[in-house]
Amino acid sequence: MMRKSTILRSFISASWLGWKIESNWTDPFLFATYSIIKPLASATILVIMYSIIADAQFSNPMFAYLYLGNAFYQYVPAVLSGISWTIIEDREHYRTLKYIYIAPLKIPMYLFGRGVAKFLTGSFAVFITVLAGFLFLKVPFAINEVNWGLFFLSLFLGIIMLALLGLLLAGITLLTARHSYFIGDVLASGLFLFTGAIFPLEILPAWLRPIGYALPITYWLELIRRSLVGSVAKAFPTFSSLSNSTLLLILVATSLVSGILGYFVFRRCDYLARERGLIDIATNY
Repeated sequence: MMRKSTILRSFISASWLGWKIESNWTDPFLFATYSIIKPLASATILVIMYSIIADAQFSNPMFAYLYLGNAFYQYVPAVLSGISWTIIEDREHYRTLKYIYIAPLKIPMYLFGRGVAKFLTGSFAVFITVLAGFLFLKVPFAINEVNWGLFFLSLFLGIIMLALLGLLLAGITLLTARHSYFIGDVLASGLFLFTGAIFPLEILPAWLRPIGYALPITYWLELIRRSLVGSVAKAFPTFSSLSNSTLLLILVATSLVSGILGYFVFRRCDYLARERGLIDIATNY
């Protein structure tokens, strides 16, 4: 039985390692500049598209809805890729995955730790995007009206949920070749359509909406919006009949299902990878 101190040490060490790998490709100034420009460029594309389609009606509540949804959705590819990409990076770039497997640590905790760096850079991108929206694009925001308790609770539950989904993708990545290393980004791009990130689910065809209702990310984004701009978020029909506590219960329930699924999928894939000798395979060609 592995001691709790060992599990915690594995997580902390992996977090430090992930940050060093993530930030060592350039000098700190250039890294900071890139971290600022990238999210702003992405947000600018969305703003230009909206201004053309909606005739620059930035006071419309729809703008706040899609802007905040897009801003916080940046966590989805960051966390999913941050965890699943670790398998490819350690197995085929650094060729260290087999040594990690024989080390006295818990592999899922190691993967969660490696995802911390992506979470930190993702948090910086989200902060810059939201701040730019509040300061320059007049996204409605009153600091005294923010439900900070709901915000931090929802954010915490959402990151845990995304980490568990990332574990599921990491298990699948163990069984796949290097050319699938964008699996986290591909899944995040696909889910972007079904989670209400930039438009209410009512816009989707009726036969596609159940996909959005089954995804915990949908409820997470709704809670984030309500915590920051509650009066605006509640004006949209998708979940207008549901209270914050009901949405939290649904988020917890769907996240629990996702977590159980992610854990057992990873265990099964991990077993198959060991049996097939895929832990130290190199598929880069």
